[in-house]
Amino acid sequence: MTLAAAERAATESRWRRVRAPLGTAAGLALASAALRFRDPHQSGSWGFCPFKAMTGLDCPFCGGLRGVNDLTHGRVVDAWHSNALFVSLLPVIAGAWLAWLGARWSGRASSPSTRTTNTVTLVLLVLSVGFGIYRNTPWGEAFRVS
Repeated sequence: MTLAAAERAATESRWRRVRAPLGTAAGLALASAALRFRDPHQSGSWGFCPFKAMTGLDCPFCGGLRGVNDLTHGRVVDAWHSNALFVSLLPVIAGAWLAWLGARWSGRASSPSTRTTNTVTLVLLVLSVGFGIYRNTPWGEAFRVS
């Protein structure tokens, strides 16, 4: 195999490796575009939260679609009030995606250790439950979905 053929094979292999992160980004972009054009602020336009329908309380994820819609319109403060947890986690999500893309691009192993995954999962679970409880108390009234 010539040097040019080896370089071409390495480049093709690299693009194959990054298909998953790029496909994920494309899917999220399409979903965000859908939220941009069909306003989730109108009741029932994207369905209803089963937790809220059964209990009358906001779950930790209620307002997430509204938050994305607000962000696509450049309204960061409104997005924060729709779902502060989601907006706060966006830099973490973006960083994790960039780390995934970088690892796949360079050919490094892209999966974190089980211990790291368990720790991150536990932290996210505690944050979600804590935020869900807080937003349904009198102190969290600003973060309730109407």
